[in-house]
Amino acid sequence: MMVFILLACLGGVLVGLSRQLNGRLSISTTPLIASFWNHAIGFAVLTCLGLVVGGLLPAGAAEAPWYAYLGGSIGVIFVAAGSWVIARIGAVNSALLIIGGQMVTGVAFDYISAVPASFWANAAGIVLIVGGMMVSRRRRKAGGSQ
Repeated sequence: MMVFILLACLGGVLVGLSRQLNGRLSISTTPLIASFWNHAIGFAVLTCLGLVVGGLLPAGAAEAPWYAYLGGSIGVIFVAAGSWVIARIGAVNSALLIIGGQMVTGVAFDYISAVPASFWANAAGIVLIVGGMMVSRRRRKAGGSQ
């Protein structure tokens, strides 16, 4: 179990690093160019990894419905928007915004799908995320006014 926890932490660090690099690159160029390089390098690395490990093209990939491949287009938009946002509100606030959006969207999907869930646990999670965003903004304003 510890290996999976460490892999999850490593994944989080790599995502944070990728967002920082994309944000910095979008300041120097544009968010679309940052998104292009993010996807070009990711494609190259994942293709090499798929060739080495195997399973680059899983069985049944050709029979997948067309909408199964919309994730790539959505990913391009997400990375470009993230690069644009990081340059304007910072990495911490953009990470909180993304996490908050995922939490609220997940809760909304649970209610739409009638998945049994604890209302109080969901509400507490949303309140903690929004509270963290408010504390972060308050610290930034207090630090900037001195």
